[in-house]
Amino acid sequence: MFGGHFGGYYGDDAADAFMHTQHSGPFSQTLRAYSFPANLLNTRPTLPYTGKIILPQSSLHRLSALQTTYPMIFRLTNPTTSTSTHSGVLEFTAEEGRCYLPPWLMSTLGLSSGAYINITSTSLPLGKYVKIQPQSTQFLDISDPKAVLEHALRGYTTLTKDDIFVFRYNDQDYDIKVVETKPETPDGGISVVETDLEVDFEAPKGYVEPDYKSMNQSTTPASGSVPKATLDSVQQHIKHDPTSFASFSGSGNVLRSKPTNINANNAQNITASSSGKSAGPPPALHLPPGKLFFGYPVIPLKKNNSENGSEEDGNPEGKKGIFEGEGKTLKGARRGG
Repeated sequence: MFGGHFGGYYGDDAADAFMHTQHSGPFSQTLRAYSFPANLLNTRPTLPYTGKIILPQSSLHRLSALQTTYPMIFRLTNPTTSTSTHSGVLEFTAEEGRCYLPPWLMSTLGLSSGAYINITSTSLPLGKYVKIQPQSTQFLDISDPKAVLEHALRGYTTLTKDDIFVFRYNDQDYDIKVVETKPETPDGGISVVETDLEVDFEAPKGYVEPDYKSMNQSTTPASGSVPKATLDSVQQHIKHDPTSFASFSGSGNVLRSKPTNINANNAQNITASSSGKSAGPPPALHLPPGKLFFGYPVIPLKKNNSENGSEEDGNPEGKKGIFEGEGKTLKGARRGG
C-alpha cells in the first residue's frame, strides 16, 4: 500500500518517518518538529496564532486508509520528556519526515528545532466549559474580550489544560493559560469545533485588586466634619477683593433734597469704578460649598398713577377702548338719489 509513495528517495527525514510509522491500528507517526518556515509566514502571518500543525502527504494517505473521522485530532508528545498536548491539522503540505508547529506549541512541548515528536490520532469530547487566565494585565485594555477571544479560537481545534496559547489583537500578542476544561478528561483536552463553549475568565496574572475600602476612608471626610485645608481654601476663594469689579455699584442721584445713603463697601467700589482701573471681564463667582447660584431675584416694577390713569377721567384702568375714535375720508359723501 505504501510502496508506490515511498518508492523514491526522500532523505534521512523521510526514512526516519517511514521507520517510525505504524502500519496497523490507530495512526501514529514520529516526525521531526520545526516552526513554520519564513516563506509560509510571509504569505500567511496568522499561522503562529493557531492550534494546528502541518503534516506531510504520507500522513494523509495513512489517515485516509484508517478512515479517521473529522475533525482530525492528534496527541502530540515529546518522547524525551513525555510532555503532551493536542492539536488539529491545518494541511498536508510539509516535506516528508517533517512536521511544522506554531511556536507556542514548540514551547509547550519543550521541543527544539529538528527534535523528534510523536503524533498519534485520538478523539476528544466536545467542550462545554473552559476557564482561562490572561498572562498579562494588558488584556484588561481590550474593550470586548469575549468577542475577541471567540474570533481568536476559530484557529484552534482543541484546548488542553495547562497549555498557554497565543492570539494577536491590535498588533499585540496575548498569552492565555487554560486553567480548567469541562468535561474533564484524563489528558485535560477538549474539542472546540462546532460546540457551544462557555468561557470564564480568571484574574490576569499579576493583577492586584484595588483596596476600595481604604480608598474611601482616605478620600471621604468623616460625617459632619470638613478638613481644615478645605475650609482654608474655600475662605481664600470667597474672600472679598475691594479692587475687583462689582456690578451695579455706581452712585445714584435723585431730585429730592434728601441725600442718598451709600454704605462703606459701595463707596470703595464706586471709587475704584470711577477711576477706570478695574476695566476687563468680571471675576469668577466663588460660592461656599453646598451653595448654588440660580441668578438674582426678579422684582416687578411698581406702576405710577400716571401710567394707571385716573378715575376722574372715567376710565379707572387708564386704557382706551379698542377701535374708539373718529374716522375721516378724503372723498365727499355721496348723495342719495
